[in-house]
Amino acid sequence: MPKMKTKRCAAKRFSKTGTGKLKRNHMGGSHILSNKNRKRKRKLRSTDIVDHADMKRITPFI
Repeated sequence: MPKMKTKRCAAKRFSKTGTGKLKRNHMGGSHILSNKNRKRKRKLRSTDIVDHADMKRITPFI
C-alpha cells in the first residue's frame, strides 16, 4: 500500500513544535478588523497549541 498523502490544507494551518505538539493560528484576524477592538486584534496575532482531543484527529493529515 502506498504512503498516505499529506492533506495540504492541514499542513498550511498547523506546524509541529519541537516537543511534538501542534501549533495553530487564531481565526478571525484577516479581514473586517475595523469592528474589532485593539485588545482582540492583538490576541488574534498570537499562536496557540492544539487541544489534546483535537490532536488525535489532525495528526494523521500532517
